[in-house]
Amino acid sequence: QVQVVESGGGLVQAGGSLRLSCAASGRTFSSYSMGWFRQAPGKEREFVAAIGWAGGNPYYADSVKGRFTISRDNAKNTVYLQMNSLKPEDTAVYYCNAVQNGDFELPALSSWGQGTQVTVSS
Repeated sequence: QVQVVESGGGLVQAGGSLRLSCAASGRTFSSYSMGWFRQAPGKEREFVAAIGWAGGNPYYADSVKGRFTISRDNAKNTVYLQMNSLKPEDTAVYYCNAVQNGDFELPALSSWGQGTQVTVSS
C-alpha cells in the first residue's frame, strides 16, 4: 500500500507557476503508476495528470495539456506536478494517488492524502 503527503501549493497570480510534490511511503511505490487529481469548491474531484511506474507515458487532462508537466523520481519516492501559465480555474485542492494501469484517469487506492491548496488570483 502507498501513503502520500502532498505539498507545494499556495497563492499565485494568473500566469504564474507552482511545483507540487507528492511524497509517498511504501517500498512498492515504484510499481505504481501515479496521478494528480484536483477538487474545486462545490465540484467533483477530477483527474489532472498521470505517469507510468517507470516515468513514461505521461497523460494529461485536456484542460491542463501544454501547461502542466508530471514527473517522478522513484529513488526519492516522489511525484511532481509542474504547473505553468496558471489560470483562476486551476484553483482547487490537489491530491495525488496511484492510478489504475488500465485507465490512468481512475484512482487505484481508496485512501487519499490531505491534499495541497492551490489558489490562482486573477
